[in-house]
Parts: sequence; C-alpha cells; structure tokens
Amino acid sequence: MLNRVSTFLYQRQRLVLLLLLGPPMIYMVVVYLGSLFSLLINSFYSIDDFTGLIIREFTLRTYLRIFEPANREIFMRTASMAALVTLADALIAFPLAYYIARFATPRMKTWLLIAVTLPLWSSYLVRVYAWKLILAKEGILSWFIDLFGLTSLLDWLLSFPEIGGSSLSLSPIGMFIVFVYIWLPYMIIPIQTSLERVPGSLLEASSDLGAKPLQTFRTVILPLSFPGVVAGSIFTFSLTLGDFIVPLTLGNSKFFVGQAVFSYQGTGGNIPLAAAMTMGPVLIMIVYLLIARKLGAFDAL
Repeated sequence: MLNRVSTFLYQRQRLVLLLLLGPPMIYMVVVYLGSLFSLLINSFYSIDDFTGLIIREFTLRTYLRIFEPANREIFMRTASMAALVTLADALIAFPLAYYIARFATPRMKTWLLIAVTLPLWSSYLVRVYAWKLILAKEGILSWFIDLFGLTSLLDWLLSFPEIGGSSLSLSPIGMFIVFVYIWLPYMIIPIQTSLERVPGSLLEASSDLGAKPLQTFRTVILPLSFPGVVAGSIFTFSLTLGDFIVPLTLGNSKFFVGQAVFSYQGTGGNIPLAAAMTMGPVLIMIVYLLIARKLGAFDAL
C-alpha cells in the first residue's frame, strides 16, 4: 500500500506540491489575509454617536477621525518611538554582530548566538514585568543611580513632559529602554548573517589597495551589510509600531497606536475606528517593506 502511494505521488509532482503548499496557503488566505480584509471592510463603517451601534454603510468619515489632533499625535508618537528604537538597536547590534561574524571562534560564536537568543526562550510578559521592577523607583537601576549620586540628573531628565514621568518604569524613557532590549535579537541575527556573506577577498583587495581599516569598513563592509540592517529594522520597527503591552505596562497617560486600538475596540466598542487605526500601521509597513525590498533587505533574511 505504501509503495503504491509513494509511486502515485512520485509520478504526480504537482499534486505533491499542492498537498505541501495547500494547507499553509489556505491558512494564509483565510485566516491571515481574511482578518486583514475584515479589518479593511470595518474601517469603512462608522458608529452612531447616540446609540453606539455600527452603521454598516461605506463612508470615509472614520478615516477622517485619524487626522484629528489627538489621533495624529498618537501616530507621530508611535512612529517616532519605533524609529528611535530601530536606530538604537542598529547601533548596539552592529558591533556585536560584527564580532560574531568576523572574529569569534566557532565555539564562541555558538555561545554568543545562544546568549543573543536566550531571552527569546522566556515569556514576553515575564521580560516586560521584570523590566518594570528593574526600572521602578525602588528597583536596582535606581539604586545604582543613587549609589553614584546621579539621582538629581535622573529627576531632571524625568521632568521633561515628552519623555519623562513619575519614574523610569512609568515614562517614555523606560519604554524606550525595554523596547530596545526586547527587539535587539531581531536586529543582531540579520546583521550577523549579512556580515558573514561579505567575501573575505573583497576585504583583502581593499587592504592591498591601501585602504585603512576605517575606510574599508565605510566603503566595503557597511554597504554590503546594510541590507541586513534594513532587514533587522523591519522587525524592530514593525514590532514597536504595533506593540501595546509595553506602553500599557510602562507608559503614562499618553497613548500609542496599540493602546488606542485596544481602547477603541475593547473599552469604547468603536470597532470601525479601531480598524481604521490598525490600517494606519499596515499602510506604513507596506511602504516600509517596498523600500526595504529596493534596498535588498529580503536577501539578508
């Protein structure tokens, strides 16, 4: 029986391909794209301000609400945080990824990659709440700051309305620290992969032609590894853009996109506005992915 089945499948390669790709493609079309399509449809509905019921008639009125000052500020705040987190992760990840790719021994490389991915083995919520304790006023970070006599500097930094708060655990600064930590592995791995693809012969040729190490890095290594940086930024930017747990746990009263969607859909029951707010990051990421594709980021994934 098994021989007959294997012979039957061997003679019909297209059927084998259909059986292998069929279930995941059905899942992608029905569950993933179907959910996005449902969001898109709901975003063109509106809600009756008096009854709170959804009016299932095509309208752009819900999208116009996104451009209200409060919602526009939410998008600007979220996009700014995502951009800063991406930049910080790139600056931190590149030296470590460069060492792993170029200088670490095979044994050391294994241990470093385990160390990089080790935080991903634990629960996301556990890591967020652990950082909330670390950044609290009674946390270990505040203890070290007080030990070095820098409490007044921290209080001065937290006094700024846009980035400060009552403590690091309830401020955009604390959110920034946690975002950088949580998404850092997603930046290190693509950069390390792209650096390993840089041919050693090009580095030798650059050295033979008299280029100094810094010049070789600027003209050879950085351009060839830049698609890896862009590939990592896809993860860090998109994950920060849509996250609502970190802002909800460590943020203050100023909403981010994820919080706004959660509030509109859950507390407010305004599903059309929540769907329209969701389509904003989707549109941003589509444009971002098109730019990343032009820069060759998908080759580094």
